[in-house]
Amino acid sequence: MKILSHFTTFLFLCIIVALVAYLDSPYSFIHSGYSYSTSEPAVAQPVDVEPPTDVPVLENRLDSVKQMDGYYVEIYQEYEFYYDEEGNVIKRDPTSKTESVRYWDEP
Repeated sequence: MKILSHFTTFLFLCIIVALVAYLDSPYSFIHSGYSYSTSEPAVAQPVDVEPPTDVPVLENRLDSVKQMDGYYVEIYQEYEFYYDEEGNVIKRDPTSKTESVRYWDEP
């Protein structure tokens, strides 16, 4: 009797999972009014726009190295670099973000 109870519980769960999978699929009657594909192919049009040169590139640079409590602590500062078309640095602005890395100093 206990085996029959486990079997009916398993069968009920399988039916519920199958029903939820069907209702979530694009073939169910709920989604019948929506089109998931079209007969017309999507065509990308080229755009003649130059990328902006005033977009900063974020880089972390080593700011300082300190020795504290048996550790070496490297402190990195984040900078915004602005480049021109030739790749030369126009402007370098520090941000407020800093990161530190700690290394154990073995005696």
